[in-house]
Amino acid sequence: MAQDPYTQKLLLDWFVELDTPEGFRAELVEGELVLTSLPDGHHERCISRVVSQLHLRSDFDVQFSGNKGLKLGMADGHPQDHVIPDGTIVARAPRLFRGAPPWMPCQGVTMVLEVTFTRPEIDRVAKRRCYARGGIPCYLLVDRDADSTTLFTEPEQGDYLHSRTAAFGRPLTLPEPFAFDLDTTDFL
Repeated sequence: MAQDPYTQKLLLDWFVELDTPEGFRAELVEGELVLTSLPDGHHERCISRVVSQLHLRSDFDVQFSGNKGLKLGMADGHPQDHVIPDGTIVARAPRLFRGAPPWMPCQGVTMVLEVTFTRPEIDRVAKRRCYARGGIPCYLLVDRDADSTTLFTEPEQGDYLHSRTAAFGRPLTLPEPFAFDLDTTDFL
C-alpha cells in the first residue's frame, strides 16, 4: 500500500535506527520490514560455490561482499529500499567496497546473488524489482524450492527484461564480464 511522504520518512528514519535482534538481519523492501534469521549450511554452500567459480573462472579480479547493505531505488509510494543481498559482486571496480558505509549506493555493482531461504517470494519478486530499480546489471537467484538457478539481466523500468533458468545440475551461462558457464551441480 502506498504511503504519504511523511509516513515514508518516518518509516525510513525508524528503519535506519533499528536495533536488529542478535541472529537476525533486517531489510526494508518495498515499504515492508523484512526480518530473517541467519541461514542454514546448504544456503551458505550455494553461495560458496558461486563465489568460488567467480574467482576461479573469471578473467579478472572479482570482488565479493556477503551481506553488504545496498540503498536502491524507490518503489512508488514507499521509502527507499534498503536490501542486503546474500552476495554483492563487483567486476573491474576493485576499490568500490573500500571505505563504503554500511548502506552503500548500488552504482558500480555488477551482480547480486540471492539464495532462497525462509521467504522465497521476496527473493523471486520484490528483491528482483528492487535490484532492477537500482540498475544492477545482473541478478542471480538460486531457488532451492524450485531446484533451479535463474539469471535476470537488462534492468529497465523496475524489472529485468530477460531471464534464463537452469535446473540444478545443468550449467547456466553468465554473460560478460564473467563469460563462463556456472556449474550448478553442487546446489543439488
